[in-house]
Amino acid sequence: MKNSHISSLVFFYLLLVSVSSNLIQESCNKAAKLDPQTIKVDFCVSKFEGNPKAKLATTISDLVEVSIEASITNATSIGSKLLERKSLESFERNGLKNSYWLYSLVFKAKNYATACVDIVASIEAPMNCEDQFKKKKGFVSPLTKENSIFFLLTNISHVFMTIVQKG
Repeated sequence: MKNSHISSLVFFYLLLVSVSSNLIQESCNKAAKLDPQTIKVDFCVSKFEGNPKAKLATTISDLVEVSIEASITNATSIGSKLLERKSLESFERNGLKNSYWLYSLVFKAKNYATACVDIVASIEAPMNCEDQFKKKKGFVSPLTKENSIFFLLTNISHVFMTIVQKG
């Protein structure tokens, strides 16, 4: 009797993982078709398959929430990295402060209509952050990689929301 319960649990777990994996793949494929220049299926899938909450998703709406949370976590991580930097020249410090401010504004809404506006605005945050460092000739942004990943994550959120809104 005990073994049959364990077998049932294993079966349902494998079924759930299979369904979420298909959902992730299908959703990333749809997103890449809507925005082929920015969204790459492999990147999209890799960002969700490693996320335990994404494995519990049953709809693309669930993945919207997961993608927004991933973007917020990423922005928070970038902000923490900015605060850790000690020895900076004033130009770099000002650029990082402005970037931190931009990232701190990300995703304040709780509904799709407002969240979509916030996501579109947040997509601009990494570009604006990079622009802070282009103001000084020969200076390279210390956040180029982080900004690129954040841009891709927020763009995935935006395209997923577009898919949900279109129904």
